[in-house]
Amino acid sequence: MDTTSPRTSPAAGITDGLPNPERLLAFLAIAIALTMAVLDSAIVNVALPVMARELQVDPATTVWAVNAYQLAITISLLPLASLGDSLGYRRIYWAGLLVFTLSSLGCALAGSFPMLIAARVLQGFGAAGIMSVNIALVRFIYPAKLLGRGVGNTALVVAISSAAGPTVAAAILSVASWSWLFLINVPLGIFALIVAARTLPDTPRSTRRLDGWSVALNALTFGLLITGIDALSTGSFTYPLFAIAGAVVAGFVFVRYQLPLAMPLLPLDLLRLPVFALSMMTSICSFSTQALATLALPFYFHDELGRSVAETGMLMTPWPLAIAVAAPIAGRLADRFSPGLLGGLGLATLSAGLALVAMLPDNPSTADIVWRLTICGLGFGLFQSPNNKAIITSAPPERSGGASGMQSSARLVGQSLGAAIAAVLFGLVPGSPTTVILWLGAVLSLVGCVTSSLRILRGGRPAGR
Repeated sequence: MDTTSPRTSPAAGITDGLPNPERLLAFLAIAIALTMAVLDSAIVNVALPVMARELQVDPATTVWAVNAYQLAITISLLPLASLGDSLGYRRIYWAGLLVFTLSSLGCALAGSFPMLIAARVLQGFGAAGIMSVNIALVRFIYPAKLLGRGVGNTALVVAISSAAGPTVAAAILSVASWSWLFLINVPLGIFALIVAARTLPDTPRSTRRLDGWSVALNALTFGLLITGIDALSTGSFTYPLFAIAGAVVAGFVFVRYQLPLAMPLLPLDLLRLPVFALSMMTSICSFSTQALATLALPFYFHDELGRSVAETGMLMTPWPLAIAVAAPIAGRLADRFSPGLLGGLGLATLSAGLALVAMLPDNPSTADIVWRLTICGLGFGLFQSPNNKAIITSAPPERSGGASGMQSSARLVGQSLGAAIAAVLFGLVPGSPTTVILWLGAVLSLVGCVTSSLRILRGGRPAGR
């Protein structure tokens, strides 16, 4: 175990990671908060029917318990990441965790659906505080030579949380009411707050100020974009087209307003860096691919193969479990090899896995399904950690917040885009569209493989700590 003292770069004046056991404790605080934020997205989906019955609202309205949370995260990621650059990532993370914990209690105590939605919006803002700067903090918790390991450990936490979400929700709902899905966050949050206050490192701060017009244009652009994409799943194209067109107009104004700024809220300065831009494109392609597959596969297992709900849930677990195995290994490899090479290999593997799933015989055995999905998960896990490391290290240390916020934004945009494409194909393709969706995922993954591999040609030297 490395117990050396943190080193400081004379040029930058920046501490090169924390010594153990402070490093382990600091990462523990991040892991707990990230687990709660990721779990919350998964467990509420399972509880929607129960919430609809107990709060006496129709199922279509209940979906806003999910949408309000996701929308709050989407519109606040970049502003909170920007605040992290100026106020310090530790403060934003701790404040986000505090809001998330208190609003979880508010969700549990909500006596009506409007009260629940209000608490969920606050909870989304708290989750954005956690997600917007978590990779930026990892950059300062781990020494530069071990950063890939830290990023891999973060991907491991996300993968396990995603895999465990439905199981945790089902276990809680089998013995308690839906309010306990939120109450469980309170003691965990208090513990993480105490550990974070004692162990998270202070980080460099910029002199920038948060611009109100930038925040408003960011909210308008991403709010319209995500709601428009999500609305495609309804089968009606009127609102989605108007919303997406509005997002394009707002986005144009947003970019024009940001261009003359030295440190813009929308990090155009970082997007001018070839490695950063290619990493963002790779991230969007990969998360779109994952969303396509994870929406199509349950219908394939349940409707086409006739598997039970329990069997369908079990068949979905090899993918995230394989990510959990591959991500920390890929993180260690990212400390030695090019992220472009590792990411390209990972997405090529994911593409091959999806093609193998699409070519399954009419009545495949469970083993046939499991080993193919395992290949998909291993490919995604091999890509994710090196790509996240490339995103954070291609930005200067004082812009780590902007890079971290963009990494989370790319994930959300990719997931929303993939989900919308899958929903549209379900409505347009006659018969069973799952094979078409899986082949499209394989193609998107290959596009991501190309953009990842281009980083090898562009170099990709990190911008320092």
